[in-house]
Amino acid sequence: MEHHSLVTDIAICIIAAWVVAVISQVARQPLLLAYLVAGFAVGPNGFAWVKDEHSITTISEIGLSLLLFMIGLEIDLKKMLSAGRVITLSASAQILGCLIIGWVAFGFLGPAVNNLEALYLAVAAAMSSTVIIVKILYDKRELETLVGRVTLGVLVLQDIATILFLAVQPNLKHPTVNVMLVAVGHVILLLSVAFLASRFVLPHVFRFIARLPELVLVGALAWCFAMAGFADWLKLSSAMGALIAGVMISTFPYTLDVVAKVTSLRDFFVTLFFVGLGMIIPMPTVAYILWALFLCLVLIVSRLATVFPVLYKMRQGYRVSLLPAINLCQMSELSLVVLTLGKNAGDVSANTIGIAAFAFAFLAVGSTYAILGNDSLLRKTAPLLGKIGLHDLDHTTFLTQTNVKSRRICLLGFSWTASSLLAEIERNRPDLIPEIVVIDFNPVVHEKLKARNVHAVYGDITARDVLHHAGVSHAEVVICSLPNMVLKGANNLKILRQLRELNPHGKIIVHAELLSDIPELYKAGATFVTSPRLLEAADLLHVLESAEKDLLEAKRGEQDALLKGRSEVIP
Repeated sequence: MEHHSLVTDIAICIIAAWVVAVISQVARQPLLLAYLVAGFAVGPNGFAWVKDEHSITTISEIGLSLLLFMIGLEIDLKKMLSAGRVITLSASAQILGCLIIGWVAFGFLGPAVNNLEALYLAVAAAMSSTVIIVKILYDKRELETLVGRVTLGVLVLQDIATILFLAVQPNLKHPTVNVMLVAVGHVILLLSVAFLASRFVLPHVFRFIARLPELVLVGALAWCFAMAGFADWLKLSSAMGALIAGVMISTFPYTLDVVAKVTSLRDFFVTLFFVGLGMIIPMPTVAYILWALFLCLVLIVSRLATVFPVLYKMRQGYRVSLLPAINLCQMSELSLVVLTLGKNAGDVSANTIGIAAFAFAFLAVGSTYAILGNDSLLRKTAPLLGKIGLHDLDHTTFLTQTNVKSRRICLLGFSWTASSLLAEIERNRPDLIPEIVVIDFNPVVHEKLKARNVHAVYGDITARDVLHHAGVSHAEVVICSLPNMVLKGANNLKILRQLRELNPHGKIIVHAELLSDIPELYKAGATFVTSPRLLEAADLLHVLESAEKDLLEAKRGEQDALLKGRSEVIP
């Protein structure tokens, strides 16, 4: 049997990953899925171009350590510590609920051969993909929405749960009290050493090597593998050591520089890790596909059963309750990492990793389309939820306010522009506040508006019934400041036509991102069209002129005066 050198095996893996990744980009599929496919293609169950198990293991272990180190660098400790009540409770319910549901389902009905393997599968199924979710929510401009913040908050707390699991993972075979106490002691020692080093030693080291950029990368890698080796010496997971190494320097002022320099190397080894993971995926059979579909079903059901009820019980409405549950319906890259660690410890079989890899692929593709179309899914689900007695927040609003007093000014949607507009009104025209009604479906915004004595109606501004109940038909001025990219299933032109039908004589002001849209909006009945890019360009011209005259300090003084004492609903 022909054996290649490690360099040749890596070359084969990288070339295969690049070719399949290019194809996946054309097909708009996740890169991680492409790497798994590439690994399967070149591995023993594919074309068998890479057969040496030692090469596969070496490739995977290096990639795993760097992957977790980079994840640690990108974990925001402040966000972890400042998670709100809604996020904390929903994340706790999701993690614990999914663990219990998964452990029971996989232990009694699933492919696991024992309770320990079922536990690993349950942990894997309880985690969601940060990479997939953040990328799609960023593209959809939803990271800063309430749904986006809840989703990201749950992901952050999932990361914490993963760290805790990695701490006890090496001792799961013999979970006696003494063994677990020793493991906890080792974890405390690891954390203490990492903290003390990052507090008193590393800042001075990085401050020195920051003057020598070529040493920043080497220093970061040295810290990563030193902590990984120390964790391994303590009989803990070396992956956990790499993760903690990243977390401990994530707040350094040099972190951005470290991330920038390590990212290219990280991408290289992460590619190798997932390619190596793909190599151990078995040839698909009917049984594998069925078990993978079963795992997908358990994961989706557990997400809906643990996220939706908790958020709904906390009076978030079914919109804010359902969309995070949909967003979280996939497996994390770390799920495959956890299962790989279980395999290395002899707790998980290769067959289970294969099933999980197929499930990861199915969910990566399916959840991508589900998140992109979550608003459409919500609209289709809403009638069914109403029939079983579940209502959004607007239901109680309309029941208790059957005769809503019409306001003279109506703000459709409440984002950054509307927040700044309200601040200007409060400062310069407070007499207008009783004349304003805001229509939006963010419960947090509603609470803040209520505290400012601003009337708000909960609802989707693209829904005709919501606009009618809010009194849009009788408003003198209607303003929609949301760009098309934020509006789901609609745009300013569609909303304008609907508004003009409801209110033929009111003054309607809408937003345009493209200058070419302005004539069409006027033709459709807009009284005025705002184009923030024109206002920003004019403002930048003033800044440029101030810079030419060396008057930027005075310009900053004007800005400081504008910001002084300003308190907006959305900072």
